[in-house]
This record gives sequence, C-alpha cells and structure tokens, in this order.
Amino acid sequence: MLNISDKTAPHLQVIKKTYSIGGRNISFETGKLGLLANGSITISDENGNVLLVTVGIKEDGLNEQADFFPLVVDYQEKFYATGKIGGNRFQKREGRPSEASILTSRLIDRPIRPMFPKGFINDTQIIASVFSSDGESDIGFYGIIGASLGLMQSWAPFEWPVSAVKIILTSEWEYIFDQSFEKEKTAKMTLLVAGTLDAITMVESRATEVSDQEMLKGLEYAHSLIKEICNAQKDFIQSYKEVYGESTIKAFYNIPDETLYDKVAEYLTEEKLEILYGKGKKEFQHLLDDLDEEVKNYFVKNNLVERGEWESDEEVKESLNFVGNLVYKRVKAVMRKNVLEKDKRLDLRKLDEVREVVWETSLLPRTHGSALFRRGMTQALSITTLGWPDDIQIIDDMYEETTRRYIHHYNFPPFSVGEVRPMRGTGRREIGHGKLAERALDPVLPNEMDFPYMIRVVSEITTCNGSSSMASVSGSTMSLLDAGVPIKAPVAWVAMGMIYDEKTGKYKILSDIQAQEDFLGDMDFKVTMTPSGITAMQLDVKIKWLKMNVFQETFSQARTSLDYILWQMKQIISEKKELSPLAPRIESILVPVDKIREIIGKGGEVIQKMEKECEVKIHIEEDGKTFVTGKNAPLVQEALARISEIIWEPNVGEIHKWKIVSIIAGTWAIVEFKGKTGMIHISKLALQRVMNVEDIVKLGDEVEVEIIEINKEKGRIGLKRVISQAEKDAFEKAKNGGENK
Repeated sequence: MLNISDKTAPHLQVIKKTYSIGGRNISFETGKLGLLANGSITISDENGNVLLVTVGIKEDGLNEQADFFPLVVDYQEKFYATGKIGGNRFQKREGRPSEASILTSRLIDRPIRPMFPKGFINDTQIIASVFSSDGESDIGFYGIIGASLGLMQSWAPFEWPVSAVKIILTSEWEYIFDQSFEKEKTAKMTLLVAGTLDAITMVESRATEVSDQEMLKGLEYAHSLIKEICNAQKDFIQSYKEVYGESTIKAFYNIPDETLYDKVAEYLTEEKLEILYGKGKKEFQHLLDDLDEEVKNYFVKNNLVERGEWESDEEVKESLNFVGNLVYKRVKAVMRKNVLEKDKRLDLRKLDEVREVVWETSLLPRTHGSALFRRGMTQALSITTLGWPDDIQIIDDMYEETTRRYIHHYNFPPFSVGEVRPMRGTGRREIGHGKLAERALDPVLPNEMDFPYMIRVVSEITTCNGSSSMASVSGSTMSLLDAGVPIKAPVAWVAMGMIYDEKTGKYKILSDIQAQEDFLGDMDFKVTMTPSGITAMQLDVKIKWLKMNVFQETFSQARTSLDYILWQMKQIISEKKELSPLAPRIESILVPVDKIREIIGKGGEVIQKMEKECEVKIHIEEDGKTFVTGKNAPLVQEALARISEIIWEPNVGEIHKWKIVSIIAGTWAIVEFKGKTGMIHISKLALQRVMNVEDIVKLGDEVEVEIIEINKEKGRIGLKRVISQAEKDAFEKAKNGGENK
C-alpha cells in the first residue's frame, strides 16, 4: 500500500465485501493484515475458514539474465488454525510442509504462472497461510483466488482474474459447490477446477468410473461458478482502486532479441528442418545443437551481427547466446504448422497413434509384485509391497489425524532423462505425479475388509520421453495384479496434447505426447480410465482458450489408446493371480465392540498369548475391525478360531458339537463349546427314560446338541441332545413292539 507509516497504519480503511456464490458466502478483505506486502488479501467464509494470501514482488537486485520466471508459491498449514498443538513430543511447531501443503502449493502455481507475460523476471512470492479452519473442508482453492486478487492489487503485469472452485458429484448424482471431506468420501466425483472468464485452464479430479458426459457436466458447472468469482474479484478490485488508487512496480523482462528471427526462418527452411523428424530424443537434441552452431556460422559469415574491429569469428559466435532461442522458436513454428496442416508429428506417428507398448511382470523375485511398462522409450518399473494393518500411514497435519492404507510414490531420477545433477530428496513434481497415480488407482482397490492389506506402490521412472506419469499408472495396475491384489478393473491412459493456432482457431489433438511435443504444444491432458469410466483427471492449458468440445474430442480420440493398452494388459495377465507367496497372510473378522476387552484380556494377557502361540500379529481397531497377520496360514486360521470362540454368542435353536467336560451326580452333563459352558439334564439326553447320564455319554465325548434356553441373568445355557433318525426309529419300533405285546 502507498505511503504507509506507523502514523497512518492504524487508520487505514479496511475493505471487506461478501459475495454469494453457488449457495456459499465468500468474503474478501484487505487493509488489515500484511500491510507491507505488494498485495494482501484475506479470504473467509461462514464456516470459520480464514486464509491470508500475500504477494511479494522483488524490484531490486534481480538476476537480469534469468531465462525463467522466478515464481515461488507456498501454502502454509498452521496447527493452531484447527485448535491443535501438533508436532511430536520434542517439536511443537510447524516443520516441513505436509504432502497436502506441497500439492496445494502446486495447484496455486499452475493456473497463475501462465498468466504472466513472457520474459518477466521479477522474483515473485505468493504465500497462502491458513489462519483458521473448520477442519472439515479443503480451502486450498481459496489460495488461487487470493493469489489472483493479490496480484491484481499489486498491479503486476498479470492477466487477471483467475478463479477456482471445488465441486463434488454426490451419490445422488447432484453437482454441488461443497468441499467438505465427509461428502468427498461418498462422492462419485471430486473436481477442482481453475480458469478465467473465458476458459478452463487447470483441472484436478478424482472419480469412481464416471462417464465422459458426467465429467463434462461437472466442468461446465464449475466454470459457471468460476465466472461468478472472477466478476466478484473485478468488483472488489474496483472498490480497492477507489480507496487506494493504482500503484506501479518496476517490471523487468529478459526477452531474447528477435530482430533477426526472419533471417533465422529464412535460413532454416522447412526442408532443412526435415532432419529433425523421426529421430530419437538424444539425436533430436544433438541435431538441434548442430542447428544452433550452423546458424551462428551463417550469421558470422554473412556479417548479420555487429562486431568489434578486432573481434575474431569465434569471439563473435560466443556473443550470439540468443540464437538458440530463435532456432527453438523456428523449430516450434514449423512443427506446429506441420501438425495443423499435414497431420505430421515429429516422430512421424499418426495423431491418434500410441507408441508401441511392451510389458514384463514378476521381474523382481523378492518383491510382492513388479511390472515394467515400456511405451517407446518411456519406462516405468512399478513395485507393489503389501503390509499388515499396523503399517498404515498416519497423516498428521493441521487437520484431525487420519490414516492412509494405499500410497503411491513416484521417483524421477536424473538418469531417466540422460542428465547429471544432484539428488536432493523428493521434489514437488514427484509428489504431484505420485498423487495423480494414487487418485487414479484408489477407486478400483478392494475394500479393507475384503483385502485388509496396507498397499504401497513405487514407480521408478528409469527412462523418460514423455508421459511418464501415465506410464506409472499403467505399470502400477500390472504390478498390483502381479502381487495378487484383486482390483475391480484395470486402469490406464496416455497423456494427450494439442496444437492450437490462435489466428485461425484451428487445432489438432495428439495422443501419447512425447517430450518434445509436450514443450512445443499447448495442452497437457491426463485422464485415467477403466473400461467403464474415468477415475482421475489432470489438465494444464498454456493458452487462454479451451472450449468444452475439446474435452469431448480428447476423450473420444483417447479411447483408441485406452483400448490398445487394455488389450495389451490382457495378453500378459489373462487370469486372476493368487496372492504373492512372499506377502504376509492377513485374515479379518469383525468383533463386537463390547468384546474387544475380552480378546485383549487383563493386561493384554489373552491377545499376547494368542500372538505368541500362533506366531501372528493381531490388530484391533476402535470399531471392532480385527486383522490377524502371520506367515503361516494354518496358524493364522488357528488365531481366528480362538477369536471366534471369544466373541461367539449362543442363540436358541443353534446346533453344535459340544464336549462333555464334567458329569454331576449322574444327572447333569456339563459341556463346553467356544469357551462357553452349558448343561444337559438327564431328561434331555434320549427319548427313553435314562437312569444315569453315563448310560448315554461319557466324559470327553463330543455330542451334537441344540440350544433350548439362554438365561443371561443367571448365566446359564440349557441344551438338549440331538436325537438321530436311527435312534428315533429304534425307539418307535421298541414302543410299538411293547404295545403289541
């Protein structure tokens, strides 16, 4: 804010406005917090959520030779926001950002970054801090709205406004603007969409095999809300402008000198650039480097650049750093033209053609499941590990502690793209790609009671020439199947791209984009599907325009790719595989909550005895879900049988084999079954009159009996012996014989 001082700060006018959007009230406020930031916006709602988003733009001491936009985005979760102390016994303050924070930071960055002009190099920092949270909803998309408002407030060279919403498709097939975690659990689909007044620019989605049409309807509804929020931003900034006026920043640009582009285009004819087509990734790069050198020689030979009186040819060439950018621009222009006019791609594939897919499974003999997915040069080695319930990951962030039984990790080492660079832990990109694969596969996993394993899949990208995240999805499907995980359906897809001409509006969609096409194209569209529908979606658009019909065309064209990959999957694993013999054996049983104490026993003596004697681990959850894990299947079953005995409750009419454990005065037989004791009176042992219990049964016998009475107050179970048909026939015969006589 302009002319702020200790004297004026307490008297600044606070601007706050509330907008009703999609049935929710969202408030924007400025003039109270973050007064020295270039832009500072507080976003709040009626549920007690408060997010402060600040924008800082550096104007001095810049790296004026920077060849990228130095934008940094951080989303900060605060424990106090949900009334939580957080941390561990030794550290009671926020430390490393959680995975959710990192993913949200990426979500804010992706739709904001493309809205800056090319060559802008001012260091820009966006910090979104959660100050208050109801703990029941995700407010990360507020960060995109706040970043847009803060940049507008700073009057940065930013094409505004940009907005975002999170909507869900309920189990009743209704689209609602509601980001509550509870509703997400039962939702058919969750959509986080960012965009402008004109178009959608980013999508993140998780779905339970929804159709293309259901996805399109969701996108249309989301964009209608985005337009409302964009108009609200414009209204708010107008109010801000009326009070505080407009400010300016010193914007710096590092734009390559393109005055000689026409000369480069004249030299690098379309015919000359034919050498780039049909080449591998490394050969393509080498040829591109050769073209840079060739153009430099051309410039020097024809005196197209100024030189000092004593400068040699080599010295002049060293000053031509900008040539690489001009060559790249020319290659991009020719490549795009060939796609749009001739349907000609760099690797000479058809527009809808997928690179050849090759599979291998069970590569790693000591892992539970493994599969190598190869599509062209891109390789994803996916490994599945199955753990027992205590391996389940605990998520400890500012929200209530939760657990996660399926995780997907994606690793992208430098050698995968032929580079040499330090490895400094997991990057944001790797976390983002891992989460995408996790969302893609989660809807097809068996439920916890049917398959009570903790599941971890790791995708090692060993070679990459584009679409590695989608390779990890396909490879992980096969790895899960190889481990014997009974997934509901296979999941696959390829990355889709697009070339768009802003002048004519003409565009072409490309299936299975490789690395060069990703950098030269206008869209990165990733949708994962089963044969029945969509499970996840991620979209980033580099242009300002994207109509809904493009989504439909992309879905339609990519079906061919999906069918091809699914067909390949079926050739590798045609039958359901058994659980890996190396995986632990886990059985589950639902225990009544009031019986948990009996299973544990005083001081844990009962459960510890079972674990020791059966060589198992027993995990009991608060709701009674109980899992028994061990390496020996018969011993796992023995432990289950013992638990069943403890929790068994008798019911009148049930028939079981009870063991005679005692005989009292020749009149009563005391029996046991599953830890329960019952009594059979001598009159209930046979049809005829019996003088002594031992005339019918002996100590240690197992006798089939029926429960005829349960007296819970006295703790008694009344039983009668089940009479066989042979005994009944003999009794009737003896009875009739006596009557005749």
